[in-house]
Amino acid sequence: MAVSFFGLAIFLFLTLDSEYTSTPAYAATSEGVEITYGSVIKLMHEKTRFRLHSHDVPYGSGSGQQSVTSFPNVDDANSYWIVRPMPETSAKQGDNIKSGSIIRLQHMKTRRWLHSHLHASPISGNLEVSCFGDDGNSDTGDYWRLEIEGSGKTWRQDQRIRLHHVDTSGYLHSHDKKYSRIAGGQQEVCGVRDKRADNVWLAVEGVYLPVSESK
Repeated sequence: MAVSFFGLAIFLFLTLDSEYTSTPAYAATSEGVEITYGSVIKLMHEKTRFRLHSHDVPYGSGSGQQSVTSFPNVDDANSYWIVRPMPETSAKQGDNIKSGSIIRLQHMKTRRWLHSHLHASPISGNLEVSCFGDDGNSDTGDYWRLEIEGSGKTWRQDQRIRLHHVDTSGYLHSHDKKYSRIAGGQQEVCGVRDKRADNVWLAVEGVYLPVSESK
């Protein structure tokens, strides 16, 4: 059974990761599975249930980098993110992810990294969250510290988490403030420096690669 699951996970991962993929709707087969490096996931904002989202549309203010929003449509492929370690660590695909780990999230469609900096966000004037760089270009503005809520030691599906930005100390945040123009109906995503109910996210749909057996 484990072998067939692994084969299915790799097949789905490769399917999701291709440039010509149509909108996929795959989900993990059981609740509470561990999230490992290399998994392709959607993050749901707990309070509003919108998914963390990006698309090849730049901000019209601030950095002018690729915009990041939260999106109501569960099936949209632009809400998939690949969980990556920092480049200078020994972590590898299939390793589980402990609370306190610094991770990166790579947008599956555009290959850019979830990023933040001191530019002001367009609606609320908080810290802007964008997508930046590409496969070979990442910096510390792409580093997020995983904070698991409760007693969990390693990251699992449907577990309440916060992502704390290393450079700015802002928490990944969304709220019911919505765009009316380029990203009409989508919510602003930004960074705020204090813990709030609107900082909480959960990993939901995705392809969860099995934990690596190598030590």
